[in-house]
Amino acid sequence: MSEFLGKLHEGTVKFPQTHIWMDTCAVEALDYGLERGIVGCTSNPVIIGSVIKEEMPILLGKVKELIEEMPTATEEEITWALIDYIGADRSKKLLPIFEENKGKKGRLSIQVNAKYYRSPEKILEQAIHLNTLGKNMQVKMPASAAGIKAMEEATYHGISINATVSFSVAQAIAVAEAVERGLARRRAEGLPCDEMAPICTIMIGRVGDWMKKDYANRGVEPENPEAIEWAGVAVMKNAYKIFKERGYECRLLTAAYRNPQQWYAFLGADLSETIPYKWHKVFNSDEVADIEIKNYIDEPLEAPYMDWLLTQPEFVKAYDPEGLAVEDFVKYGAFQATLDGFIKGYEELLGIIRDIMIYPEKH
Repeated sequence: MSEFLGKLHEGTVKFPQTHIWMDTCAVEALDYGLERGIVGCTSNPVIIGSVIKEEMPILLGKVKELIEEMPTATEEEITWALIDYIGADRSKKLLPIFEENKGKKGRLSIQVNAKYYRSPEKILEQAIHLNTLGKNMQVKMPASAAGIKAMEEATYHGISINATVSFSVAQAIAVAEAVERGLARRRAEGLPCDEMAPICTIMIGRVGDWMKKDYANRGVEPENPEAIEWAGVAVMKNAYKIFKERGYECRLLTAAYRNPQQWYAFLGADLSETIPYKWHKVFNSDEVADIEIKNYIDEPLEAPYMDWLLTQPEFVKAYDPEGLAVEDFVKYGAFQATLDGFIKGYEELLGIIRDIMIYPEKH
């Protein structure tokens, strides 16, 4: 019998510097991941909605309790009280890892209201609140111009941020620079930074998603569809190289998986990977039995793929460090589509809570 519970687990053992997270805070997924070496987990409105649907027998009582305890509350207020509860509760599963690693691992990532993407003040206000839910919280905020302003202030306040709705090297650099400014301000005032763990997500699968959508919008078939599957990998590898050269304290995090190479291409890297539960199971299954677990991070993308990708304007916007101006982050197609999805997921979540509030006899 193998000492490993699959290839993904083998990677966590052989390359502990490549931190593996669970891209949900559902109990079943967390328990599965903790047995196989995960050191963090994440959430957002879509994930929380899925958790509530999956765990309704467990959570329905809590929802009804909140409705009873908050008799004048709106559906939004009840929803955020529930999000707070789930975040605080599930973060406890990771607390031993957090304490053992002095804050560098073992965090639960929890997201501010996606609707606040234009308001640094609202993002910061909610980030400060979310950070109080547990010692090991990591607060996600969008990598818009407003979000990046809030990230500097949140970092200054001692909050470990996680930049999300992020797809490009330009966004990652802007995030890292904001974190550096926030940390510098803390240090200038003698405030502690050693246990902070700022991170910047690049949603690598959504880079390719947007390229495909852009082709579809133009009614054109891509000449090299296989290369598109590697687009997000190329963006992240470029960001990783720049982060290492510049010595940023902010780590990088891969997200939004679409294929196995978006996992194994980063084995050996000093970064994090937040992987959905369904992909955890794939990466621990016989489907990837032929993948050798070795250091891949320094392997360049094959020239035929890279050469073609560099002719694609929507890829270059994500890949080039100067491909997007800060004010244009919100205009990039992947940002627009993802933000829209987050807000719709949030509104669907509100609908679930509304239904329980209005029709308690149904539940």
